[in-house]
Amino acid sequence: MLSVTSIPAFNDNYIWLLKNDDNHCVVVDPGDAAPVLETLNNEGLTLDGILVTHHHNDHIGGIHTLLDHFPNLTIYGPTTERFPMVNQPLKHGDSFTLFNADFTVFQVPGHTLDHVAYYAEGMLFCGDTLFSGGCGRLFEGTPKQMHQSLTHLASLPENTLVFCAHEYTLSNLKFAQAVEPNNTALNEYVVEAQAVRAKNVPTLPSSIGREKRINPFLRAHIDSVKAAVSQGATDSTDTETFAALRRWKDEF
Repeated sequence: MLSVTSIPAFNDNYIWLLKNDDNHCVVVDPGDAAPVLETLNNEGLTLDGILVTHHHNDHIGGIHTLLDHFPNLTIYGPTTERFPMVNQPLKHGDSFTLFNADFTVFQVPGHTLDHVAYYAEGMLFCGDTLFSGGCGRLFEGTPKQMHQSLTHLASLPENTLVFCAHEYTLSNLKFAQAVEPNNTALNEYVVEAQAVRAKNVPTLPSSIGREKRINPFLRAHIDSVKAAVSQGATDSTDTETFAALRRWKDEF
């Protein structure tokens, strides 16, 4: 059975560490090698591989240093030329087995065009596509692409744990409350998340079910969200509503 723990990096990144029962592990999006090496040393772990979701430096910046320490790493990631370090290139629908767990790869363009996510054993590692209460900025993709990517992730079982790459939850929830101030589930989650962060504990993982109840970017089909972005009208398409939400959040 895989266990998952977070390795904090930079100001608000989480590098996810997946380990099995015999002290072998992989990490997801190691933007910085130093905290990974420290964790491996402290816990007596051997690094076998790396899962890469996208090309931004705060997600891949530590890979070369980790390769210096572990030259035989298996590096899973997108197929494009942006990832010369990847030796297990993967596209949408591909699968692989890691520590007896079956992983499936989803292409999730939006934040970047070649962003991928990994799903295994009820756990989703989604990089900067889906955040708790939010979603990634559209640096390369279109609103339509990101909305489709998020809709695909929202179709996963509601008990799926969501391991995203940043602790953006409280700031995302402020925006979510501006969109849906009367969303009871959202308002209850704000209180819970504030208490968690006051203890300096991660708000993550979230779950698909929770995000469907509180995350405006997964709720573009809901009339209250449509009305919030269009002066009370509810006749815009879901993609139009999503695009308006993303523009609003960018300026929030």
